[in-house]
Amino acid sequence: MILKDKVIEEIKKIYDPEIPVNIYELGLIYDIDIDQNNNVKIKMTLTTPNCPVAESLPNEVKNSVKEIKEVKNVDLDLVWDPPWNKSMMSEAAKLELNL
Repeated sequence: MILKDKVIEEIKKIYDPEIPVNIYELGLIYDIDIDQNNNVKIKMTLTTPNCPVAESLPNEVKNSVKEIKEVKNVDLDLVWDPPWNKSMMSEAAKLELNL
């Protein structure tokens, strides 16, 4: 399995506390970039800037990805542009939430 797939698998274990869907399917992960030294750079957002987990969720993502033994370092960038909206959710997430 390639490292990016392992990173995605790890991120899929993390759920938004207010929505019963993992943050990857919700579309909160905008980009995952892995360089040749296995440094992982993740661009993510939250459903709203006032999200109650604004402090803990990015750290949870970072720490989970760091657990993958091949990963050397994790750089997580929390971005608000473009703002998240429901159209960014996967079909599976929309079905799960009956949207």
